[in-house]
Amino acid sequence: MQRTHLVVLFTVVLGACADPLMDGEVTATALPDASVSERVVKQVAATAAPHRDRQILFGDLHTHTSFSPDGFILGMPMTGGEGVRPPSDACDYARYCSALDFWGISDHAEGITPRLWQETRESIRDCNAVGNAGNPDLVSFLGFEWSHVAAIPEEHFGHKNVFFRDTEEGKVPIRAIAAPREQLAKAPIPRFAQFALAAMDFSNRDFYINLQSYYDEIAATTICPRDVPSDELPENCLELAHNPGELFSKLDDWGYDALVIPHGNAWGLSTPLGTTWDKQLSDEYHDPDYQKLIEIYSGHGNSEEYRDWTPVVVDEEGVHSCPLPRDDFLPCCWRAGELIEARCEQPGSAECDARVAKARQDYLDNGISGHLTVPGAKVEDWLNCGQCEDCFNPAFKLRPGVSTQYALTLNKPENEPGKQSFRFGFIGSSDNHRARAGNGYKEMGRRAGNTETMGVAKPNRFNAPKHAGDPADPNSRRVEDMGPIGLQELRNQERQQSFYLTGGLVAVHSEGRDRDAIWHALDNKQVYATSGDRILLWFDMLGSEGERYPMGSELEYAQTPRFEVSAAGAFEQKPGCPDYVTGSLGQSRQNSLCAGECYHPGDRRKAITRIEVVRIRTRVQADESTASLIEDPWLVLPCEQDDGGCSVQFEDPDFASSPRDTSYYVRAIQEPTLAVNAGGLRCEYDESGRCIAVNPCYGDFRTDRQDDCLSPNEERAWSSPIYVLAESEQ
Repeated sequence: MQRTHLVVLFTVVLGACADPLMDGEVTATALPDASVSERVVKQVAATAAPHRDRQILFGDLHTHTSFSPDGFILGMPMTGGEGVRPPSDACDYARYCSALDFWGISDHAEGITPRLWQETRESIRDCNAVGNAGNPDLVSFLGFEWSHVAAIPEEHFGHKNVFFRDTEEGKVPIRAIAAPREQLAKAPIPRFAQFALAAMDFSNRDFYINLQSYYDEIAATTICPRDVPSDELPENCLELAHNPGELFSKLDDWGYDALVIPHGNAWGLSTPLGTTWDKQLSDEYHDPDYQKLIEIYSGHGNSEEYRDWTPVVVDEEGVHSCPLPRDDFLPCCWRAGELIEARCEQPGSAECDARVAKARQDYLDNGISGHLTVPGAKVEDWLNCGQCEDCFNPAFKLRPGVSTQYALTLNKPENEPGKQSFRFGFIGSSDNHRARAGNGYKEMGRRAGNTETMGVAKPNRFNAPKHAGDPADPNSRRVEDMGPIGLQELRNQERQQSFYLTGGLVAVHSEGRDRDAIWHALDNKQVYATSGDRILLWFDMLGSEGERYPMGSELEYAQTPRFEVSAAGAFEQKPGCPDYVTGSLGQSRQNSLCAGECYHPGDRRKAITRIEVVRIRTRVQADESTASLIEDPWLVLPCEQDDGGCSVQFEDPDFASSPRDTSYYVRAIQEPTLAVNAGGLRCEYDESGRCIAVNPCYGDFRTDRQDDCLSPNEERAWSSPIYVLAESEQ
């Protein structure tokens, strides 16, 4: 097999790596055909399921490597990283450690120069070259992430992964397409600090000394002209798309089959307060030919659920104010006021009240950096503010207006120009930045690279927060007055550590194992999401003449819709790795790449305890309450406790009597098992149910903070919706 060129960047930029496994070469051994066939047979035979001509295949369409700027930083040995993890490692991990059927690379385009994009293309081809072309053990897709972030809701569009059907030259663009970013090409660590770190961690000195060179390469790449068609631009420039419309237009210029998959939309770490889906439902910012799928779950949490509380109140003039706390939600702006009030010598005085009001407004005015406005405030001080307390594994500081459920309620009147509604299929994936595609097969390694957790062993002048402030300071402050602040501090990474999970998966109902069959399933929304376990799920609408309309379908209907759900739990895992993994990788490589643990299923399946049905009706009147349109759960259907899976039917008589466009999807809920960070901040509650203390999961390496923060978790699978539309009048 021809040697790849995956680490040209790191041999030139970083010097020779100390770890001999960082050679950028894909292991040239495929999984045995027998193991692949056995896995498929077990899946199809799990329960009495429809569409037996289709296989269920599992994949991960959100994988980062050290080619991503943040993936590079996560590799820092001093903060628990493993050094460089190039795309070849992601390929081997998907093939051997997680035993996926397909995966896709999605490094941040903001860090992908044309040279790195060429190396990425070559690595994906090399990964696909291993194994049986007609019946591949692993299909690898080429993609990148367009990572748009803005400080205000009106300008923020969020993150979207772009994947291409093909990988050959002449069938994919010659550049990735990035979003504009203020921090583009700026190293997060000053040069002098890099040399100091190299001295303190001498064996890994090349990593620190040459860190800036990675960013220098990006900075040295000329920005492409904005008004030239993408396929006519010079090859060696960094291409930017300033909004989704520009991204779609550039993909149109190339004309290749592509999917654009929004993800992490409700993730409060980088999403401004008050952001909603509304502005993206337009001809310019939503193209349903590209944007067919949405990632609702990843290692960064669940973006599925809507709640009717809000972290900020915005009046008709656009003025922001702090909402009152509720029994089920504590706004962080309100908590900022409580923290300042506790520092007053005379609580309740006019002077103290003024400081409290200012603290709440300062928090709102500084958006995702509001945590910096209270000097010296620690993770524990904020309690559970901003969090959805009754959501399943919620994203950090969930933004309800960009949840998936909120998106499905949106509908424009027929006389209003623009797209009428979002009709997404649902997927899950990992969003792992350490080249670990499909890393949710075992709940382990919170600190060992299996989540995004990172931290330091000993805080010092080079790695300690620069803008923590004095906890005795009685006044709040504004971020704009603090001077230059790195991205890690601007975002509340310290508190985020309690919300990093092992990743989810995307499952497809596919007619075969090859690239075309998998792409066809993705393109037709024959997909579902899982929280990481390989749960089997079928969801169909049953027609009056015996027809079956599978998940992802859209159809006009005038009768009572009737549905069938079948599900089976994931296999319990055996310790260690199958023999063929050790035989292919060797023990040392297996331990380094897989942390000694692989996808290794036994014969017993975990039980599915119930099926939850969610019904969402689209908006008809502009003043309709969003919460009234989302019925979650609309039905809860219990399952018998046995290994044969679960099969249930239900119908909706309300649809025929009061027709309006309605989406239905189901969740198959699995018996509780322990999972990393499933407890979030792990609140301690008083008798009234108020969170009075938290026990966060930290990122640093202190000996009392080494556990995996395991808590009971009901792993689940989400079907893609079936969209039942009221028959239009002729």
